[in-house]
Amino acid sequence: MRTIQGIAASPGIAIGPARVFAPEDLSFSVSTPADLPAEWQRMTAALQTARTQLQEIGQQAAAQLHPEEAAIFEAHVQMLEDPEWQAAMQTAILQESRNAESALMDTAERYAAQLEALDDAYFRARAADIRDVARRCLRILLGKPQPDVSLHQPSILVARDLTPSDTVLLDKSRLLGFCTAEGGPTSHTAILAKALGIPAVVGAGEAVLSIATNDLLILDAHHGVVVIAPDEETLQRFERAQHAERDRAAQERAHAAEPAVTRDGRQVEVVANVGSLDDARHAVEWGAEGIGLLRTEFLYLDRQTAPDEEEQYHAYKAIFDVMGQRPVVIRTLDVGGDKELPYIDLGKEENPFLGWRAIRMCLDTPEFFKTQLRAILRAALGHDIRIMFPMIATVKEVQQARALLEEAREELRQKGLAFGERIQVGIMVEIPSAALMADALAKVVDFFSIGTNDLTQYTLAVERTNKRVAHLSNALDPAVLRLIARVIEEGHRAGIWVGMCGEMAGDSRAIPLLLGLGLDEFSMAPALIPHAKALIRTCDLETCRQLAQTALTLPGYAEVEAFLAASSPVV
Repeated sequence: MRTIQGIAASPGIAIGPARVFAPEDLSFSVSTPADLPAEWQRMTAALQTARTQLQEIGQQAAAQLHPEEAAIFEAHVQMLEDPEWQAAMQTAILQESRNAESALMDTAERYAAQLEALDDAYFRARAADIRDVARRCLRILLGKPQPDVSLHQPSILVARDLTPSDTVLLDKSRLLGFCTAEGGPTSHTAILAKALGIPAVVGAGEAVLSIATNDLLILDAHHGVVVIAPDEETLQRFERAQHAERDRAAQERAHAAEPAVTRDGRQVEVVANVGSLDDARHAVEWGAEGIGLLRTEFLYLDRQTAPDEEEQYHAYKAIFDVMGQRPVVIRTLDVGGDKELPYIDLGKEENPFLGWRAIRMCLDTPEFFKTQLRAILRAALGHDIRIMFPMIATVKEVQQARALLEEAREELRQKGLAFGERIQVGIMVEIPSAALMADALAKVVDFFSIGTNDLTQYTLAVERTNKRVAHLSNALDPAVLRLIARVIEEGHRAGIWVGMCGEMAGDSRAIPLLLGLGLDEFSMAPALIPHAKALIRTCDLETCRQLAQTALTLPGYAEVEAFLAASSPVV
C-alpha cells in the first residue's frame, strides 16, 4: 500500500479500479506553406469543425448538468469566434508564413500565458480552457480522432490532466472519480466534477502516472489523498466512511435552506460567491441566503468595447431579481495590467499584482467608474444591495470612491432616474495595510469582507502561480489569522459587520476557527453551502473561541492544520 498527496478538487470518497487515460500524440512540424491563403482556409475550416463539435458537446452537457456548467462550452465556442484571436492566427499564417498548426498553438499559448499571469485564480484557470480549445483544433488539423475515454467497468480515471470536454464525454454511470497529475481546484474540469458530484484529486504530481490500469485505488477527495493497493483494514475503513458520507450529504441538502445557527444560538449568514446570472440561480438552489461576492468582471473581459450603463444595468438587475430580497454584495471592477482591456490603456507593468489595478484604476478613470456605479444604483432599486470596493489600501481611497458614488447618485437624480437609496458601502480587506488600518477604515464603511486569497498572497509574499513557492501560500498561517482577527475585532468595535469571501470561508477546517474569531458572514462556492451550514449547527461558540485563541499562538500553518484536525468538529 502507498499513498500520494494531491489537491482536493471535488469532495467525496471513491473506491475502485484505476483506468489510466494515456495522453494522445499531437506532435506537429513547423513549416512554411506554399499556398498561404489555402492554409488560412484550412485553419478556418478546422475552427468551424471544432465549433460544431463543441456545440454538440454543449448539448450533451446541458442534458447532464446545471446551465452554469453547460455554459462552459458556450464559452469555448466564443473563444473560437473571438475576432482578436482569429486575427492573430491570420497574421501568423498570411504575414509570417506559418503553417496552421504552429500559428494555432503559438497564439493559444500566448493567450493562455496572459491568463495564467492574472491575480484571480478563477481567470488563471481559464488558461486550461484555451489550451483545450486549441488542442481540439489541432486534432482536427492533424486528422486525429477524439481520444478514447471509454470505461468498460466502474473505474477511477487516472490521467496527466483532463479537459472539460473529456470530463463531459465520460460515462458517468461508470465513473467513480478521477485523479490527475496536473490541474488545480479552480479549473473548469474541477468545476464540472463538483457539478457532477464526482470525487476528484488534482495536481498530485508525476507519481500518479505510475498507477497501472486495474490497480485498486481509494480516492479521499476531502483531503486530496490517493491510496494505491490498500490493505484490508484501510479498505474497510474507507468503505464505512463512504456509506456514512452519502447518508450525510442527503441530510445536509435536505436542510440547506434553513439558517446556520450554532448550538448555543449564534446565527451567521452563509452566502455565495457568484460571477453570472446562472451562478445566482445555482446559489439559491443550494441554500444561499444571499450573495457575498458578485464578481462583475464577466461584463468587461473578452470584448473590444466597454459595457455601457444600460448593458450593465440589465445584467445586474437580472441577478438582483433572482435573489429577491436576499442581500447582494457586488464588487466593483477588479482587473489590472495583467489582463489587457482593449478599451483602457492599462499598460505593461513589471509586477501588475502590485500595480495600477482595481480601485486604483477606477479612481483614475472616474467617468468609466461612474458608469458602473450608476448601473448598480439603478439596478439596486427594490433590493438589498451592498457595494464593495476591491484592493483598498488607504482611508483616502475609500473617501474618493464614496465621493464618486455620490456624484453618480446626483447624476441619476438630475436625469430623473430612480435608484436604490439605502445601499451599504464596504471594502474588500485583501491588502495587509487595510487590515492594519482596520480601526480607521471601519469609520468610513458599513462592512468589511475579507478576501483571504489575496490577503494570504500579499502577507506571505507568495505568488500562488509559482510552483516553487505556492506551497507556502496558506490562509491558516498564523500571520494571516492574526490579521483576520484584527479586522473582525476592529469592525465589531466600530459596530459594522464582517464577512469573508475568500476560499477559506468554505473550508470546513477553518469554519469553527472563524466562528470563534467572530466572523458574521461566510461566502463560498454554492455547492459548499449545505455542508458549511451543517457544520456550523454542530458548533459551540465558546469552544470555537478557545480553539481560535489557541490557533493564534501557534508558530506556523502546519501546526494550525494539525491542531484544527485534532480539535474541530467532524461532520
